[in-house]
Amino acid sequence: QLQLVESGGGLVQPGGSLRLSCAASGFTLDYYAIGWFRQAPGKEREGVSCISSSGGSTNYADSVKGRFTISRNNAKNTVYLQMNTLKPEDTAVYYCAAGWCGPSWHHGADFGSWGQGTQVTVSS
Repeated sequence: QLQLVESGGGLVQPGGSLRLSCAASGFTLDYYAIGWFRQAPGKEREGVSCISSSGGSTNYADSVKGRFTISRNNAKNTVYLQMNTLKPEDTAVYYCAAGWCGPSWHHGADFGSWGQGTQVTVSS
């Protein structure tokens, strides 16, 4: 069974940093692009970042460009999301999913095997 598990969320002050991890079990991540998505209370899910299977191509939402960095370590079967200069509006549940970083990646329709999510709260 394909499964992704997110970790690394927590409470952080504005301007702080967190690193999220997305670990795979039951399959090898090598062949999959991985996307990070988030959903805040009362808001629709939005794409945050996407990385190709090789790691050679990345995409970011405009709201996180220059602050977030996605990376992957296929040897560890894990994808990371380094989040710096966090803002209160980054507060959300963050999910990772396996799929394809196509032109509409940010909608999430080309992704499956969604993890259970990890809560990120940015507050003073």
